[in-house]
Amino acid sequence: MEFSSRMRQRHLRLTGDRRELYPHSLQFYLEPPTECISLVEFESFAVDRLRLLKVVENLGVSYVRNTDTYKSKLEGELRKLKFPYRALAEDDYEARRKDHISHFILRLAYCQSEDLRRWFLQQEMDLFRYRFSQLSGSLMQKFLDHVNLSFEAISEEVKNELANELCASTPGLTLPKVKEQMFYKIGLADAVDLFRTRRVFVKDGFAYVPFKEIDAIVLNNYRIKLSKALALTARSLPSIQTDERLQPLLSHLSHSYVGPDYSVQKNAGKISLDQIDPLSVKSFPLCMRQLHKALRDSHHLRHGGRMQYGLFLKGIGLTLEQALEFWKKEFIRGKVDADKFDKGYAYSIRHSYGKEGRRTDYTPYSCMKIIMSNPPSQGDYHGCPFRHSDPELLKQKLQSYKIPPSGITQILELVKGMHFQLACQKYFELTHDVDDIGFSLNHPNQYFTESQRLLSGGRELKKESSNLGNSQPKNNSQESMNSNSTPTTSNTTADAELEELEAYFTED
Repeated sequence: MEFSSRMRQRHLRLTGDRRELYPHSLQFYLEPPTECISLVEFESFAVDRLRLLKVVENLGVSYVRNTDTYKSKLEGELRKLKFPYRALAEDDYEARRKDHISHFILRLAYCQSEDLRRWFLQQEMDLFRYRFSQLSGSLMQKFLDHVNLSFEAISEEVKNELANELCASTPGLTLPKVKEQMFYKIGLADAVDLFRTRRVFVKDGFAYVPFKEIDAIVLNNYRIKLSKALALTARSLPSIQTDERLQPLLSHLSHSYVGPDYSVQKNAGKISLDQIDPLSVKSFPLCMRQLHKALRDSHHLRHGGRMQYGLFLKGIGLTLEQALEFWKKEFIRGKVDADKFDKGYAYSIRHSYGKEGRRTDYTPYSCMKIIMSNPPSQGDYHGCPFRHSDPELLKQKLQSYKIPPSGITQILELVKGMHFQLACQKYFELTHDVDDIGFSLNHPNQYFTESQRLLSGGRELKKESSNLGNSQPKNNSQESMNSNSTPTTSNTTADAELEELEAYFTED
């Protein structure tokens, strides 16, 4: 049988001794991948790892790490996304390859700012901690040898000599357990975290670390290596940014949303204008509730608020005709007359529905886009209240919405830890009186949809007979995504077009 050059390379890769490339299911990601991959595979791998890290972040806040629930949920996600989840399985070469390549792609995307680097480092550390904890004793030792962390195990003679000191200095160990446990003699610089928390015996500049605590040493080593690697990668960015194929993808990944797009076709005409006020109280996320109240109070929103709120309303089911009526009625109650609205504002609304300009049918903003782009200035009401509000003002707002003090404390703690989407998730749980919503919150329209599903007992929101318009045909260059799909380069194009729209319509 004859193979083309590309097919022959793939044949060799699949049939050769592939374990030489990835001898362990776990690694420190010291060597970057050198093979050629397609842009489709590049983006697919990156999005899957981003999904995984989002789950790691959510589980880390929602559950105690290393509990059975935490482990089972994380293993389920690793299985679903086809990443290595069982150490040294014989048939997981493709999973190990995906793990290796996807880590380096996201390293490129998330080295671009201090906030992105911090987030990426934390989630990768938590993922590594879980996977390392799943190794058996023998596999753990093989991995340590593989990454050149071959610590010296003390002899039985030395252990018996220091038994009392080891027992007194190591929490959770009795004298019989000390004799059963293997101890390692490790330089104090490598065991500084254990020394700081008084969990090891120290003598002559060495820490005597029990085998069960070795993960702290490995994690510290990994943290140092990855932190340095992110800094070095950031310095290399200028050369990568000249590549017109990669730069849009990398920029998009750091702000990427990987769920449904909540396009208007799915929900058009499902609500009436009369429903918006009561829905804003019971089913709008805090960001949209804030915008709706500001609009009702001042009868106006500046450009950033109109874009964020207008596309959200479009996503929950407002048709073009309804949107024009809604915004016009509100604006003419303020300082804008009907003629000025028709000339200055109606065009931008039609444009966002894909009826003007390039006919791009824009989709609502995701949480990540709201958090990471176009921060509000004085007089603005758009943005994420958990990200952009002063903590004291946020506390007052939550109090005015009857959130209990204990709930406010939990939300502010999440905000302090920069877990803005998880703070919104906690707000959902408190306002809907549920203990665990059972999903990761990534989009304002997802918040609305899940709220309606919960309040209606699992039923979809019913279509109102009084709606003012029918569904608009979708004529666009932006492809919709279902919850299992991955964004393509058309997302980047649509983002660029949306930025053009925002830059053009700057009238307040």
